[in-house]
Amino acid sequence: MAARRILIVEDEMMIAMMVEDFLADLGWNVVGVAGTLDQALAMARDAAIDAALLDVNLNGRNTFGAAEILRERQIPFVFATGYGVQGIDDRFRAVPTLTKPYQLDQLDGALRQALAAAHGLEGRFPDPEPLAPPCKANSPDG
Repeated sequence: MAARRILIVEDEMMIAMMVEDFLADLGWNVVGVAGTLDQALAMARDAAIDAALLDVNLNGRNTFGAAEILRERQIPFVFATGYGVQGIDDRFRAVPTLTKPYQLDQLDGALRQALAAAHGLEGRFPDPEPLAPPCKANSPDG
């Protein structure tokens, strides 16, 4: 199966790098990182992606315009915010939202929820494949 393509919209480069690593671990191919609203709008409109992760606030500007473009294109997305769901516009209340800081399993769950909703599979999306077991070559008994 081909890797799923995702857009990251995040203005903090350290967070973007961490998220990129998380997504790679989950089998996603990051096709771009948008650090400004103009980049986010352009990539939401034009990028060949299967999903997106949107920081709600980019340098004091919200990303709801990019979210609207993604919704029109029927591309699932997840919000990430340090402000909680109170900072989410009412029209996007049903969108999975991560509160920063978040962990890999929370990101995975939110993306699965967004993909399931986009495909009409809420509550029926399969459990994630387990991460690879630890390498025995470096374990005390291996």
